[in-house]
Amino acid sequence: MNSAKHPATAAERPIELVAPDISPYRDGNAGVDYVHSFDSGKPGPHVMVQALTHGNEICGAIALEWLLSEKVVPIAGRLTLAFGNVEAFARWDPSDPDRSRYCDEDFNRVWGDDALRGTRDSIELRRARALAPIVDSVDYLLDIHSMHEACRPIMVCGVTGKGGEKSAELSRRIGVPGDLLVDTGHPAGLRMIERGAFGDPAQQRTAILIECGQHWERSAADVAIDTALRFLAHTGAVDAQWARARMPLAPSPRQQLIHVTEAVVARTMQFRFERVFAGLEVIESAGEPIARDGDTVFRAPYDNTVLVMPSLAHLKPGTTMVRLGRIVAPD
Repeated sequence: MNSAKHPATAAERPIELVAPDISPYRDGNAGVDYVHSFDSGKPGPHVMVQALTHGNEICGAIALEWLLSEKVVPIAGRLTLAFGNVEAFARWDPSDPDRSRYCDEDFNRVWGDDALRGTRDSIELRRARALAPIVDSVDYLLDIHSMHEACRPIMVCGVTGKGGEKSAELSRRIGVPGDLLVDTGHPAGLRMIERGAFGDPAQQRTAILIECGQHWERSAADVAIDTALRFLAHTGAVDAQWARARMPLAPSPRQQLIHVTEAVVARTMQFRFERVFAGLEVIESAGEPIARDGDTVFRAPYDNTVLVMPSLAHLKPGTTMVRLGRIVAPD
């Protein structure tokens, strides 16, 4: 079980959100628990919003519960709303909020066929295997996440050369958030937004992942609901006027695209940052120290290096601690 705690404890990060009771949504209609799918009977794409990839990222659960309570149905195509790692979420405890991130392994590293069709077993793999046929039928996917540090929202658009560019373009058309990220993926395994056709630039099927802000801050729920509404309106799943009337936030005044060039991976449990970073800080000068791991010093590789989601929350050897990127094209 993922039970290790980080020095940044729950007491240092107030729990401003109340986790919703999702038990009324256990019996879905798609053959998988906690998955609800609605067919408009009219031509259109299959659009999916997924939350609770990590059981302590409760803003997405709030957004899905809100959509279901609003009895949202598509006006074209099919709409699927799915709660992901529900067993991890069932272990949510506000007094130890990091404990419920996952049960056996990270649910967002198991989406490659090598894992899903292999012989290895875990709670997360069983859930992913149940959801995979649904995910593989989706044309447009929004995966709702949040972050350990108090960072402004980021749209993760997948991997450079493997669908990231089409996902960034979708994010531009949606209009939120202000920061868009195309990265290098994770060595530990494939994310849902990289699976199959999502990661193929030659195919139209597109997936995006919104990091709504710090896990338990009140504003993360507003970002989750707002992004979901904008995504559903843009894809034509819901009436745009209906969605606009319910959007809690203004659109981003501008957007910028960050291309990750490399990841900084912990080698030992002694990995530490040079100072406290929340994320999206810009290191002005190449060569400036960012972190240390024993005798190894990690430095900014170029001027104006952007730090993407730095955190010690899940420190262990082989884990990405921060990604380093360049601002490519401010709009």
